[in-house]
Amino acid sequence: MKARPPVLVFSDLDGTLLDHAFYSWSPAADALKALRDMGCGVVLATSKTAAEVAQLRDDIGFSDWPSIVENGGGVLQPGESPEEAGPMYQLLRARLKDLPTGFIGFGDMSVSEISGRTGLSARAAGHAKMRRFSEPGIWTGTPSEFDTFSLAAEAAGIFLQRGGRFISLSFGGTKADRMAELISRFSPDLTIALGDAPNDIQMLERADRGVIIANPATSPVRRLSGEDTGQIRRTSRAGPMGWSDAVFEILDETRTLRDTSSYG
Repeated sequence: MKARPPVLVFSDLDGTLLDHAFYSWSPAADALKALRDMGCGVVLATSKTAAEVAQLRDDIGFSDWPSIVENGGGVLQPGESPEEAGPMYQLLRARLKDLPTGFIGFGDMSVSEISGRTGLSARAAGHAKMRRFSEPGIWTGTPSEFDTFSLAAEAAGIFLQRGGRFISLSFGGTKADRMAELISRFSPDLTIALGDAPNDIQMLERADRGVIIANPATSPVRRLSGEDTGQIRRTSRAGPMGWSDAVFEILDETRTLRDTSSYG
């Protein structure tokens, strides 16, 4: 069983740990190393699939920690191999056929279309289609038609979440739900959550320290009540640079508080 981590970080990917345009995490490499050296954990919490997350989790050096995938639809455990689409995804796709038209999901797109909309390589776009729990996509109709679609989806038991790039549909479960389960499992001394989109808000509010990462490419996250108390903060720099700034800032504050409390 893992030792209790001093800090457990829950991080969104696109526009947060990954650069919005180029999907690079390299500007956060030093902060990630600092977390590893301290024995902290990093849980990736993303709309991406298990197939997309598995290699990235290895690359950043946290393959021994679980990852929250498909906006909280499921968890990829350490050592677990990603699988092809399961029955939950197939049922979701079947119910979408009965809803008003206007939503185009990844299941309706070719690998090349997903690559064009996301900037992912063909290989990575193929991994993005390997879904088990949720269906991201775009809305092509009017706002009023979307309201009608949303009501019909709700009546069909389908849950909608807005991310930085896509609307995600599922049968429920959020990043915050999975986060609460993992906090209970690992009992960290401090939790940090970082994200840039509305579907990250519950996760940010659940953490001891929440960080809204600046993302000039999307509409800003609305002001949250935790910003008035200092529980939630915003970065000035975007993507992995802002991620690194925030992590180092919080780690420095934590060290200062620990040193002060133990003084004398």
